[in-house]
Amino acid sequence: MMQNVREWLREVTELGLLLVALAVVLQLLFGSSIPFIGGNVVGNITSLVAQLGQNGLVGLISVGIILYLFQRRPGVVA
Repeated sequence: MMQNVREWLREVTELGLLLVALAVVLQLLFGSSIPFIGGNVVGNITSLVAQLGQNGLVGLISVGIILYLFQRRPGVVA
């Protein structure tokens, strides 16, 4: 049961990352006037990185944790 939930959450997360990547590419190609995206994805990512950068060591640790979570291989259970 727990394994099924983990797999489902992993697949939902991967789908979300693919949608974010698609939104970034579309916004770079067509500008911020894409009706079905509904926001400034590139601007939001830029402001997130800026906020993490302003926090010094805490921001660096946060970025490290986020990168660790995104680089984990599918199928590897911690």
